[in-house]
Amino acid sequence: MQVRQLIFDIGHSFFSSRRTEVALGGAFMKKSNCLAMILAGGKGSRLGVLTKDQAKPGLLFGGKYRIIDFPLSNCRNSGIDTVGILTQYQPLELNWYIGNGSSWNLDSNRGGTYVLPPYQSDGGSNWYRGTADAIYQNLNFVDMVGDDYVLILSGDHIYSMDYDKMLNFHKKHKAKVTIGTIRVPWDEASRFGIMVADEDMRINKFQEKPAKPESNLASMGIYIFDRSVLEDYLRADAKDEKSEHDFGKNVIPTMLADQVPLYAYPFEGYWKDVGTIDSLWQANMDLLADEPPINLRDSNWRIYSGNQSFPPHLIGPKGSAKSSLIAEGSEILGNVSNSVIFYGVTIKEGAKVTNSVIMPGSVVEENAVIDKAILGERCHIYPGAVLRNKDGSVAVLGRKAQLRDGEPEAVTVKGEESL
Repeated sequence: MQVRQLIFDIGHSFFSSRRTEVALGGAFMKKSNCLAMILAGGKGSRLGVLTKDQAKPGLLFGGKYRIIDFPLSNCRNSGIDTVGILTQYQPLELNWYIGNGSSWNLDSNRGGTYVLPPYQSDGGSNWYRGTADAIYQNLNFVDMVGDDYVLILSGDHIYSMDYDKMLNFHKKHKAKVTIGTIRVPWDEASRFGIMVADEDMRINKFQEKPAKPESNLASMGIYIFDRSVLEDYLRADAKDEKSEHDFGKNVIPTMLADQVPLYAYPFEGYWKDVGTIDSLWQANMDLLADEPPINLRDSNWRIYSGNQSFPPHLIGPKGSAKSSLIAEGSEILGNVSNSVIFYGVTIKEGAKVTNSVIMPGSVVEENAVIDKAILGERCHIYPGAVLRNKDGSVAVLGRKAQLRDGEPEAVTVKGEESL
């Protein structure tokens, strides 16, 4: 028997009994009728050494978070209690981090988090061939949960969003598919999937990264489907040998051609695709503004994380920190300005860190200089070393990298090995 079928048989019994409890008004009342599926298997190749040995959604951000904390927290805050997380590339660290979902209060009897690797059959593992194929391979899980709506999310964007509002929009317009959208600058529209919609926000045209966009309404990679419609179109797409099995390239255009009611949900707020070194650095720098575009201190919409507890951070007698985020467990004995310092970082006396992101466990020794850089986890910058790119671009060191005094200042990317 195939592994997924066995899981389905066991899980179907559990979720069926859970729905019975809901119908009877039991203690395990389900908050929503919507299953979330997070696509979290991306490699993030444009991030270079930062994603060499981990998936992009597991990348650290903002002093204490990982990127996947944002969609998971949004689900929790939106009342969505059952979340499937589709992993693929380098999944070990991400799987460990997610655990049973307790960090996001997603481990209750109402639902839970379920890590879904590529399909395992007697013939071996079939890697996900595209975003649509990833969901298709997990239709047994979708059926097992049995919710009427399926929310599909990318696991690699920074934003706070109430998915319940989007679901209400979907129901109000009697849509079969609703796509989360955001207005982008016209000169950037060609980088996105673009929606052309009427006054009621019904989509009448979709353009995948058009050279001459007709709209600046960009897809956020967030979809709500009626489950029955999703299943029908994914099964048809799976049979199409010419398809790339991608929602934006194949499934959505096919639905439009069939005149399926598709609507664009207009999102207004901060949304950042951190798929490049520059965008990741800038998103971290955005947090340092006097009025940050995304409020991580909003008590009504918390962003939860699964990080360990550390003692309070220390700023020594000769240390200083200005316009910076300093996480717990860090020791600031030198000077830090306009930077994001993660937990467990040590900045020693005489060292200067400006406009930089320093990830957990890194050590910057005496009199070293770090400027406009991203340091991966557990890096070691030796006394007197200088890390900056002379051309003004972001310098990057990968996990466990080392930099000694006398080595070239201009560093674009360094790997895991010592330099």
